[in-house]
Order: sequence, then C-alpha cells, then structure tokens
Amino acid sequence: MKKDTIMEVEHLHKRFTSKGVTVKAVTDVSFDVKEGETIGIVGESGCGKTTLGRCIVRAYQASEGKVMYRTAAGEEVDFLTVDKKKMKEIRKEIQMIFQDPYSSLDPRMTVLDIIKEPLKANFPDMPKSEMDDRAKAMAEKVGLNPAYLMRYPHAFSGGQRQRIGIARALIIEPRIIVCDEAVSALDVSIQAQVINLLEDLQKELGLTYLFISHDLSVVEHISDRVGVMYLGQMVEFADTEALFSHPMHPYTEALLSGVPVADPTVHIERIPLKGEIPNPANPPSGCYFHERCSYCTEKCVHEAPELKSMPDGRLCACHRAEELKLRGFTYSEE
Repeated sequence: MKKDTIMEVEHLHKRFTSKGVTVKAVTDVSFDVKEGETIGIVGESGCGKTTLGRCIVRAYQASEGKVMYRTAAGEEVDFLTVDKKKMKEIRKEIQMIFQDPYSSLDPRMTVLDIIKEPLKANFPDMPKSEMDDRAKAMAEKVGLNPAYLMRYPHAFSGGQRQRIGIARALIIEPRIIVCDEAVSALDVSIQAQVINLLEDLQKELGLTYLFISHDLSVVEHISDRVGVMYLGQMVEFADTEALFSHPMHPYTEALLSGVPVADPTVHIERIPLKGEIPNPANPPSGCYFHERCSYCTEKCVHEAPELKSMPDGRLCACHRAEELKLRGFTYSEE
C-alpha cells in the first residue's frame, strides 16, 4: 500500500445463494482509498453499492477478495480475514451510517443510550458518567440539543435522527465511515444541512468517507473521486471533476445526462437506456452493459472488458473507452 492510502479493496466478490440460485451481487471490485478523502460510489438501485459497503465493514462476509487496511498504529491487515479479537480492535476505526434513520435506531432506547452504545461494546470498563459526558459532547458536535437526549427516537425528525446515527458512528473516534445513502431519505433542505455537517466533521476530525449514493449531484459536491457500478461491477473510477466533465464509459454518460438541474429554462439532453437492468442471477455474456449500450460492437457481446488504467490515470471497463468521445455533465439553455 502507498503511504497516503488507508484502504485497498482488491478483487472483492459477494454472491448470495438461495434455493439453488446464485446472485452475483458484487463481482471483482477493486479500488483504493486515500486517507482523508471522500470516495463516492454511484449507480442505479440494485447495482451492488450497499452490498459493497457492507462487505467492506464486514456486515456481510465477502465471498472472495481482500480489504487491506492500514490501522492507526500503521499495521497493514486484511480486514476480511482477521480473527474476532483483532476485528473488534479495528472495528472501532471503521464505522457505518445507515440509509434509513427511522429503522436504524432502536425505538425502545433513549437517544443517550443509542449514542453511547458503541462505548459500552468497546469500552465496557469506562465509567457510566464518562460515557454520558462523551455522548452529550458528541450530540452537541453534530447539532443535537443535549437537553433532549433522554427522549426516544420517535420524538425526532428524519434529519435529527440521521444526526443521531452520525453521533453513534463517531462516538468511538473512527477513521473511516461508510455512508450508505446517508441523505437519500431526507428532504433536500435537510440533505444540505447533513452534507455540510459531514464535511465539517471530516475537516475537524480527519475522517475518510466512502459515500454511497444514487444522487449524482450530491456525489459531485462531496466526493474527491467517484466509482460507478453497474450490475455488481465497477465500470469506471476517476477523479470527480474528470468523470463529470469527460466520462469514458457509456453507462457513466447516461447517468450524467439524468442529473437534474434546478432551472426550468435549461434544456437537458437525456440519454435513455434501452431495456431493463439484467438479472444478476443470469447476467449477459461479454460486457454486462452491452444490451443497453448504443455504442455496442460484436466484441462487447462476447468478450468481457477488463477494468484498465487509462492515459489520464482513471480506471475504465470498456473496449471502446479511448476512441469514444462521450458527453459530460453539460446542458444548454433553450
């Protein structure tokens, strides 16, 4: 691993098998994460974004692959294969914020108990008074009124509940946080508040984010680099500015054409995709995207493209990546 790299995901696979049917949820995904940056992971619903995030934090056990992680002590370990004792040590450094702020909080616990639950799990000998003080300080840091911490989750709005989830994730001072659609269930105005909070916390605490979302406008705002997933595979991985201005994969181009612009006078040229997302239990031959791609050739039908490094340093899995001139996030006034 390079000095500035905190995590490397290497050839990660996740398969689910039920009643003799195997679904390839994540297939051969590889990328690196630099310390202090935000990696955005985007794609349509069902593309494997959430499964990837949960495999990285070991909420799901990956079928194959490695997640190499550099600990705070400087030790390089494969987080997916470490024993339970070592995993508990590292677990403090890798946390997750879940998508639904309503179902991710126990309705029978007070907010104070929810926030300090990770302290109980990881520091069982810590005095209760210290746990309470830490929980109140963290609640204040994320914009919650400490006077309300004895209330239950139902008394809080969606945005406040997500702040509770953020406080719970931060209470044990992690280094990496996987944000799984952390703002998708919130109103747009509340989304902006939570995103600004996440950015402020990142600067203050030196956090590294893996930000999973289907909202490309949010991802463009918050991410340093972006990975695009389709049917469980990473099809493009590039710096945010380069990916939005000059995509090299046809699927990325189609996604960018669907980014909404809050101006009724602006005309956006959409790129409609043909057909439906293929069945991950029975993916197509060759390139998984070929059935919906307007640039498809005979090679695309029969031969699967590799995720290769391009001249500008990005990764792209397309046979025609270097010859196609694709349209980025641009629009014209009517």
